Amino acid sequence: MASIDQGRNNKLGCDRVLHAKAIQGLKLFNEGKFFEAHEELEEAWKVEKGEVRELYRGILQIAVTYLHITRGNYEGALKVYGRSMKWLKNWPDICMGIQVRKLRDTAKLVMNEVERLGKENIGGFNTSLFKPIQWIEKRIWICDRCGSEMVEKNCKVNCSNCGNRFDCSDLNIHFD
Repeated sequence: MASIDQGRNNKLGCDRVLHAKAIQGLKLFNEGKFFEAHEELEEAWKVEKGEVRELYRGILQIAVTYLHITRGNYEGALKVYGRSMKWLKNWPDICMGIQVRKLRDTAKLVMNEVERLGKENIGGFNTSLFKPIQWIEKRIWICDRCGSEMVEKNCKVNCSNCGNRFDCSDLNIHFD
């Protein structure tokens, strides 16, 4: 079963590294800067190839949903939330390090509260219900000797081409 899931994740592009604009968008989202997050994620969506671009689209739609909520736009929040779930519903729990399932679950809780409040009381929405998107940022290391991609495992970064190797404690010195 794991190999089937892994194959699907690879087909979707879940084994790839997040686009730099997507990373910036996720950071802005987590700061509550939903308009700016939308803009950055849209840039990533525009340049991305393959199905994984739709993951960015779904996340940016959640940002727009939350923006509508903060502006008191009940109908807009409902409409865009529905659209976001169209893009997010079939993604695995984790893709490109993003905790997609947690994002969907959080957005659903947010929208349950929006619907409970209704159009007349959306201004009383408690923004503490907006939770940060959780993700693990996968990094690609390029060997400074031969230019090949290096592999990180157990706090070691190794180049399978030339044998160059670093410990995690060395990474800030050599790569950051």
